Formats: sequence, C-alpha cells, structure tokens
Amino acid sequence: MADVSLKEIALIIGVVAACYWNSLFCGFVFDDVSAILDNKDLHPSTPLKNLFQNDFWGTPMSEERSHKSYRPFTVLTFRLNYLFSELNAVSYHLLNLVFHAVVCIVFLKVCKLFLDNRSSVIASLLFAVHPIHTEAVTGVVGRAELLSSIFFLAAFLSYTKSKGPDNTIVWTPIAVTVCLVAVATLCKEQGITVVGICCVYEVFIAQGYTLPMLLDAAMQILRGKCSIPYSMLQTLLKLIVLMFSTLLLVVVRVQVIQSQLPVFTRFDNPAAVSPSPARQLTFNYLLPVNAWLLLNPSELCCDWTMGTIPLVESFLDIRNIATVTFFCLLGSLIVFSLRYPGDSSKTVLMALCLIVLPFIPASNLFFPVGFVVAERVLYVPSMGFCILVAHGWKRLSNKSVLRKLSWICLSVVLFTHALKTLHRNWDWESEYTLFMSALKVNKNNAKLWNNVGHALENEKNFERALRFFIQATQVQPDDIGAHMNVGRTYKNLNKTKEAEESYMIAKSLMPQIIPGKKYAARVAPNHLNVYINLANLIRANESRLEEADQLYRQAISMRPDFKQAYISRGELLLKMNKPVKAKEAYLRALELDRTNADLWYNLAIVYIELKEPTEALKNFNRALELNPKHKLSLFNSALLMQESADPTLRPEAKKRLLSYVKEEPQDANGYFNLGMLAMDDKRDAEAESWMKKAIRLQPGFRSALFNLALLYSQTAKELMALPVLEELLRYYPDHTKGLILKGDILMNQKKDISGAKKCFEKILEMDPNNVQGKHNLCVVYFEERDLIKAEKCLVETLVLAPHEEYIQRHLNIVRSKISLLGAAEQSTFPAAGTAAVGGKKIPFENLKEVKNEQKTTQTLNSNINKGQSNSKKRTEKNNTDKETKKKSTKEIKDIEKKRVAALKRLEEIERILNGE
Repeated sequence: MADVSLKEIALIIGVVAACYWNSLFCGFVFDDVSAILDNKDLHPSTPLKNLFQNDFWGTPMSEERSHKSYRPFTVLTFRLNYLFSELNAVSYHLLNLVFHAVVCIVFLKVCKLFLDNRSSVIASLLFAVHPIHTEAVTGVVGRAELLSSIFFLAAFLSYTKSKGPDNTIVWTPIAVTVCLVAVATLCKEQGITVVGICCVYEVFIAQGYTLPMLLDAAMQILRGKCSIPYSMLQTLLKLIVLMFSTLLLVVVRVQVIQSQLPVFTRFDNPAAVSPSPARQLTFNYLLPVNAWLLLNPSELCCDWTMGTIPLVESFLDIRNIATVTFFCLLGSLIVFSLRYPGDSSKTVLMALCLIVLPFIPASNLFFPVGFVVAERVLYVPSMGFCILVAHGWKRLSNKSVLRKLSWICLSVVLFTHALKTLHRNWDWESEYTLFMSALKVNKNNAKLWNNVGHALENEKNFERALRFFIQATQVQPDDIGAHMNVGRTYKNLNKTKEAEESYMIAKSLMPQIIPGKKYAARVAPNHLNVYINLANLIRANESRLEEADQLYRQAISMRPDFKQAYISRGELLLKMNKPVKAKEAYLRALELDRTNADLWYNLAIVYIELKEPTEALKNFNRALELNPKHKLSLFNSALLMQESADPTLRPEAKKRLLSYVKEEPQDANGYFNLGMLAMDDKRDAEAESWMKKAIRLQPGFRSALFNLALLYSQTAKELMALPVLEELLRYYPDHTKGLILKGDILMNQKKDISGAKKCFEKILEMDPNNVQGKHNLCVVYFEERDLIKAEKCLVETLVLAPHEEYIQRHLNIVRSKISLLGAAEQSTFPAAGTAAVGGKKIPFENLKEVKNEQKTTQTLNSNINKGQSNSKKRTEKNNTDKETKKKSTKEIKDIEKKRVAALKRLEEIERILNGE
C-alpha cells in the first residue's frame, strides 16, 4: 500500500477548498432547521445522555413520531459547533468542508490498494469535485455521511492489515475494524455495510479466490475428495468473527429503535405503499435513476419525494428499458469481476462493492425508506463509481491513439464538475434559493411548492406564500399538509372563514378509522395537527369553545400519546375557567414528556389560577432545572417571589429578573419589575435607574411612568414627578391614579389649586362615583374657601362611601368651621395668600389611601406638605386640633409609608392584569 504524499494531500485540499469555499456563505436550510435550529440536544443545558436516547432530530427514540435515525456521534459534533459558535452557520459549514477533505484523502489511500498512483489521484479528484456531493457537504445534516465515511474507510483500511505472514490472522486490526464499524454506524446507519466489503475483500482479494475456484472447491469437499484447506479455515474464522460482530451491532440497533420502524406516509415514498407489480417495477427503476445521477449530475434536486418520479405501473412502461439495461450492465461487470483473475477484475469487484453494498439500506430491499431518491446517500457509492471511471480512463489512456483524447475528456469532466459544484453550492444559500432551484428541475413535487411557501412565510410574505401553497394543493390534491398550509396562511392574513374551509378539507382527507387497526401507524403524526390548528382557529370565538374542545379530544382519541393535543387542550380549559381539568391535561402530557420545560411552565400557570402559589413556584423551578434560560419561567417565577411575603425569596427574584433581561434585553417589563423590587427594598436610586431604562425601551410604558412619578413624590422630589406625570397623561389621559397624584403635587407643591381642580373634575367626568377623586375635589373647594360647596360635596361623597370614617370626620370639621365663622364670615374669607384656618393648609384625601379598609388617621387639618415647618403651626382651640397632636410626626410617616407600599403593590397587580 503506497503512502499519500504531502503534494497529493495539498492538491486535494486545494481542490476541495476551490469547490466549496462559497458553502461558507450558506445558512441553515431544509433538514438543517430540524437537526440544528430546533434540536435541543445541541444546547449545553441538555444532558449528554440525551444524545444516546434521542434520534438525529432530537426526538426520543421511544416516540412513534421518531425518525429512528440513530446518529449520536454526528449530533455530538453539532453540539461542539454550538459550544464554540452557537448558531453561527459558518462554523458548521467549515467543519463539513474539512471532513470532506479528510474523506477525499482517506479515499485516495484506499484507491492506492487497487489502482496505480496516477489513477488513484484522478479517482480522488473526481470524488472531490463531483456535484452529487453538494447535498452531503453544503447541507449541514450531510455531516452524517461525511463522518460515517471517514470511519467506514478507516475500518476497511484497518481490515486490510489483518493478513499476516503465511496467511496468519492478525487480530488487532480486526478488533480495530469492529470498533471503527461501530463508530461509523453511530454516525450513520450505512456504516455497518463496510463489513460486507471486508468480507468480499478477504475472499476475492486477500485470498485470491475467483467464483469458479470457490465452486470447484465446494464440489470437491461435498464429494469427499478433499478436506477444507487450512487457509480456507482461517478465512472462514475471520468471516465468522466479522459476521458475529455485525449481528451484534444489528441486535443493538434493533433494541435502540425498540423494534419499531419509522412511520412514513405515501407522500414520502409512494412506491412503498403501491400494489404489485408497481412497487417492484418502480423500486427497480430507481436504481438506474441513481446511476444516471452519478453519470450525469446536471439536474440535481434537494427533494425527490411525492410525484417527482411517477410510478412504473406496467411492464409496457418504456422506462423498464432503462431498468433492463442497468441490470445487464451490472450483471456483466459482476460476472467479469468474479469469474476472471487479475488486477483489473479485482479493481472492478471492489468498485462494485463500494457502489452496491452501501446503497442497500436506501434501496427499499429490506425495509421502506422515507424518500424516493436522496442525493446524499450516493456519497459512499460514488467512491466505487469514481474508481470505475479512473480504472476505465487508465485502460483508455494506455492506448496511444486515445491517450490525448482521454486526457482532454478527463480535464473537461473535472472542470465542468467543479464548476457545477461551485454553482450548486449557491442554491443552498437559503431555503428560498434551494427550493426554487428544485422547482426548475421538477414541478410535480407538491412538497417543493410547500417548502417555497414556507420560506416566504418565514419572511412574512404571506400573499406570495399563499400562491405557492395553493399550487401545492393543485399538484397534489390529496396532500393534507398542503391544505393545512393554506389554512394557516389564510389565518395569518386574517381570513378566518377561508382558513376554516381549508382546515376542513384537510380534515376530510384524514384516513378513516379501521376497527382493529392502529390508527397512528397509518397517518403521519404531523397531519394530526389539523385538529389542533382548526381548534385553535375556532376557539377565538367564545361561543365555539366546546366545539374546539371536542376537536382536541378527537385528536387525543386517535392518538393517546399526542402530546400537543393535551397542551393545547390545557390552554383552552384555562380559557374556559376549568383549571382543574387543565391541570389533568398537563399532567397527562407530562407523563409523555417530563423533559419539556414548557409543560412545567404551563402547569405552574394552572396552579396560579388555582391560587396555589407554592406549587406554582415548584413547577417554575422544575422548568428552570430543565432549561435555565426559560424566559417565561424566569420572569413569572420572579413575579411570584416578589408577590410572596417571604423576604428570603427577594434576592432570588432579583437574580432571575437579571437573567431575564440578559436573555430579553429589549423587554421593558424586566427592567420595570427590577425597579419595583428596588422600590420595595428602599433602593430609590436603583429603582429610578431601572424605571428610566424601561421607559426608554418602551415610551408610554404606563406602569413604569406612574411608579417613577410615585417614587419621586415619596422621596421629596415632587417637582421631578410632574413632567413624568405629564407624559403619562399624554399617553393615557384617563389614568385616574396619575390624575390624583398630579393634583396632589399641584395642590401642595405648586399651589396651583385651579390645576388640581381640573385633575379631580376630569376624574369625575370619567367616573362620577370615584370616591378619592370626589373627596379630593371637596378639599379643593375647602381651599377655595367655599365651605358650603365643600360641605355639599362631602355629603355626596359620604353617600358613595358611608362606611369611610375619614369622610365623616372631614365633614364634621367643615361644618364646625361654618358654624364658627357665622353667616357674615361665610361670604368673606381671608385675603388671597393667607392660609385658611389659622395658617394651616387644608389637604385633600391623599393619593396613598389605597384600600377603604385602611382608614386614614389624619384629620382634615393635618398638613401633608412635608416641607412645611412645624414652627408655622399655631395651636387651635378646637377639639380637632387636640386630636391631631395625639399623633406624632413619626407615626404619621409610618402610616404614609405603609399606604405608599400598598399603592405600589396595587399598581403592579393592575399592570399584570392589564398585560403590560
């Protein structure tokens, strides 16, 4: 075996880089979305053991909707990509490019076992530039092919070293081979087929047998003319070890998928569900189709499912000629390689093994697959094809007449293939470019029309997306998914009636239940979403909630393990004020998936509805254990802690809110609630900073504006509160508490009685029965020295709130003043600027009176202007003033602080209820 030189390595790396450099500018498309963007197994927070319990797409292998593709080592490389660059597509594509270069170099080493140096380099270069590989190299999910191929070829190379001197067995390379086969299989399932290649190599290459020799030896042994030769016994022993290890891998693989094959629909592989002879004729015709793609990769398509290749339903179909021709050519090559000795036949035999054996898992020979044709599965078979081409070129170039022509043809093939690969890479730039390029090749595949629609839908271009979805229903009228897409797009366009009609069509296409037959096995799990989508649509109508619930229950009856149906039904039951039943639905969903953080979050919301905050917090915590960055759990659990009476939870609440704003730096609600926490903890400067940040992010943030103004008012910065209140009232002119606070400041700080009066009058225009507004207006009348009007106003206020003691006391004070002044004094008040009633300012009932049951202890004559000096107060000779002196300033301030805190909490609750 010749070694690979540095020059050859440099040449191959250069060619690979020249062909695939533009793949670095491509994004995540097609299957990359499910395998990378939507796959939680890539996240560092997901336990590593999940990689060995879930399929390639992150779905538990135990679930029926699982694709059963078990490739944990490939997912591990995706996880490493995510660890270093998260979802930066460049790093994923770069690693694929590197792996492809490695495959090409290892393939060159394999070629040198059967070809001369020059032919080996040509085979490797042809493999490096072949356009059929763009799906495996430029598509990120194609990494499964690349990784599996590396270990596939390494296993074969290791096995070639198992023959020692005098035909002895060297066991170490065999053990390494078995380990590498296991690794290759854990990268992609077809890796196990290298065992078959090793068996063929052992018999026909290492031992030098031909088919006639084997038949002759078998006849001699059966006739008893001779015993089995020792060399043949050695060969049989090696083959038994290989086959036993293979059987062991197969048993483990079957256990992993729990003896269940994946569920595919007739749209994925129409021939698989077709009757005879259409099924056999179509499957056989697909073989020359794949061979033609290797020979002439001019028209490539990312998706060959559905109606791409019409079924071959008759023996008279002209396409059967291609099938017969293919098998005749293949049979001729097999006979040549097995019958005749010599290097040429050995090279052809190994090339055929590389073409045929790795393709068997995708051939529908043993089990149906979920596609008609897939270009990426031709990655390893193309190795055998490249060896055949290089070998044929060598035979032609050895003839002097054809030498120049053979070089010209080879140069043209390599150049055109490289250009085609480079151009094809750009098709994988985005989903739109990829599926539009596919439609140029095939317009009979409804899935392609759907996928273009999805790409446009992701760009919010619903009108154009709808046209492609409708075209999909015309190409394949019985495609349930296409009708669902039409319905969803109509819903996005707010065309509810048309959306419901489309969903009803999709529902009518669902297979009917056959007694005694498992429903889930006959329908794609995603198609059951038609019940979910239809129910979600009609439940917007309050009168159709029961109808929506019936649809959810129908989906559950068809598939008792349909997790999404339980989740959606739980949401509906909450809307119907049935939290107990909602709890049952979520608990059933959790039986199916206890690792879903969203489910634990939803259950926590149910417990909040059930007034069980302790249980709610436990479920929020469980969601955060599964996903420490679960944003809704971070936010709502912090609110729950903030609302609790346990001060030990407040630091954790702050920590979670800080984590939330780190995840959602543009959400003003996070900063607002940090401000509320700071206000509660008397960290006024910090509270001010958080509130201002919330307002910068969301101008007109009602609760942030009000609480910032309230913060200023309770920290002796009332004049700073005024512009904040002006802004609040500009956005929300009917904000009652804002008007009350503004009136308070205008009255006590600005001495603007007229302005304060307008605030309270506006409150009463909106709500004539507002006790606070009316009472404070009464105080304004008192300040205006209109005691008669003040008395009348207080009487009316007392009617509205007959149990409020402070209103009755204030009414008594006004009446006592009226009686003291007498009839003459009622028409003549002190001059403007002189404080009424002995220099003491008459306050209105303060904004910070939050709850009716929290009675005020201030008398009408007590001064709420904190800046007024006590020296300005004069002793009054009435009983009311004596009652006032019984309350110390400290007591009054303590009461005020309690009322302020209560007001803030009420305002926060109001914000949450209003959805701010």
